[in-house]
Amino acid sequence: MISADSRPAGAGGGVNAKGALLFGRYAFPPNQLGYCGPEDNQALLEYVSTRTVDKGLLELERRFEGAYPYLCLIAQANQIADPFDERVVEAYWIGNGLLERVDAPSFYDSLNKRFRPRMKAADFQWLAGKLELSARPHHNFHVFDIYTRGGLMRDERATIALKPMDSCRISWGRVVEVGSSELKVERQPIVLESGKLTLGHSENRTVKRQLNGLGFVDRVEVGATVSIHWDWACEVLNERRSGRLSAATLKYLTIANQTI
Repeated sequence: MISADSRPAGAGGGVNAKGALLFGRYAFPPNQLGYCGPEDNQALLEYVSTRTVDKGLLELERRFEGAYPYLCLIAQANQIADPFDERVVEAYWIGNGLLERVDAPSFYDSLNKRFRPRMKAADFQWLAGKLELSARPHHNFHVFDIYTRGGLMRDERATIALKPMDSCRISWGRVVEVGSSELKVERQPIVLESGKLTLGHSENRTVKRQLNGLGFVDRVEVGATVSIHWDWACEVLNERRSGRLSAATLKYLTIANQTI
């Protein structure tokens, strides 16, 4: 087991425990629903909620075939040995300066390898065109333009795609009520307005904070801002980090809207 306060030991095999735990906070909610990752979501929940990092956790997290390659891409672009470095993990889920060091050719090569074999040529070229609009490997770009194909929101599939898009993106909300296993938050949903994706008016939403006594947001007060993924509160965000997530979200909504 590795302490959650440990740092990478170097290029050989150092593990950033904080980064691995941070990744697990965001990876668990869709994993519990069976959308991505290995079929052992209870183990992932126990690892992260008890702040335990060992070989088993890392093996689980490397099997997230959607997210892990993005971590590797970000780490390589920033000459960081460990894809689970906390800065790398934060870049993918929340957003930070590491994303700007991922150049378009590298991002293209990654997308080409992963998605071109399962897409029609025209669809892949549509996706690749997003790189010219300064797209970077942030989770919300993946949600808006790959997972739910934001560019197809112009037809009858719009109402079908909107709900999972809003749940799958990393969002944020202000806590208005704290319960034993749930939080009530004030949050802006994604809506279609004049045919474009945008953040709608704030509304109250109930999100999970614990399952059978296990969770990620143990200490939280009314007025705090939490990040949200598939109706789970993932962590408490300070103003700086919530601002980065907000900026990234608006950026990738704008990019998605270019092809709606």
